[in-house]
Amino acid sequence: STRPNPPQTRSLNRTQPAPNPPDLTTCDSAAFDPSLKRLDMAELAAATKNFSSDLIIGDGSFGIVYKATLSYGVTVAIKKLDPNAFQGIREFRAEMETLGKLRHDNIIKILGFCSSGVDRVLIYEFIERGSLDQWLYDEEQENSVGSLTLSWDTRKKIVNGIANGLAYLHGLDTPIIHRDIKASNVLLDSDFEPHIADFGLARQVKEAHSHVSTQVAGTMGYMPPEYREGNTAATVMADVYSFGILMIEIATQNRPNWPVRFEGKDVGLVEWARKMVAQNRQIEMIYQKIPTKELIEDEVKEYFRIACMCTNELSKERPVMSQVVELLSRISS
Repeated sequence: STRPNPPQTRSLNRTQPAPNPPDLTTCDSAAFDPSLKRLDMAELAAATKNFSSDLIIGDGSFGIVYKATLSYGVTVAIKKLDPNAFQGIREFRAEMETLGKLRHDNIIKILGFCSSGVDRVLIYEFIERGSLDQWLYDEEQENSVGSLTLSWDTRKKIVNGIANGLAYLHGLDTPIIHRDIKASNVLLDSDFEPHIADFGLARQVKEAHSHVSTQVAGTMGYMPPEYREGNTAATVMADVYSFGILMIEIATQNRPNWPVRFEGKDVGLVEWARKMVAQNRQIEMIYQKIPTKELIEDEVKEYFRIACMCTNELSKERPVMSQVVELLSRISS
């Protein structure tokens, strides 16, 4: 059964004031991909009908995302950053040069950037099927795109891809911590291969286990306990925790920030998962619209065992993402 492709991320309400028109006089830009023939603010303004609200496909960290078709026919996603999001032009350019070099099948490609006056615009590849968040939850809304339930095999494929993408980021010579891993930051292509998006909060970190002090990034429900306890150092292990939450969410279709009923009480998602695993009720945890005949019990048990390891309260007890990739690869795909 085919279905229309949803837009890239959940659309905004349309009541926002129109953004100021961009300053087209001077432009610092760079293309990291040969598909971008020409790159200047005038081209981007034309491609988005002057950043028209009709073309908004999402609201990422630090900026609004538009679908745009460039004059030479290439369709891209364009993020116009909030002017306060980055310090100076030099820092912005350095950050973009770093992110523009990243090449991995499960990481969204930054194709280029353009910076003109206070305007900073990022150009990303356009991913056809929109965000994982929409595929998990839009079916709850009438007339929505989400009438198709993702199969168990597709969910495993998505989890594997996200794990591979994160392991790549964490394994760079200068590791990159994403800081905001969640379902709306995972985009699905036509083959349901996941692409990690929105490096709005990612900052380079000097060594794998060093800390970068920062205002707490991230989204409630996916944040590790050490953040809630006031330790705001960003580490690769914070991403591992968020990934573990996402694993539980993908299998159960329970939103991370919503309580779950367990024995008459409301409990948090991680606590519920641990209690259900302790009672050997893993199959019951799986989203009810996934046919039980698709499931192999030992595989489901191993899946939740890995998710519980990733969401360990103690960050030093969590596995690193390369270990997670190895563990997941043993679950048949």
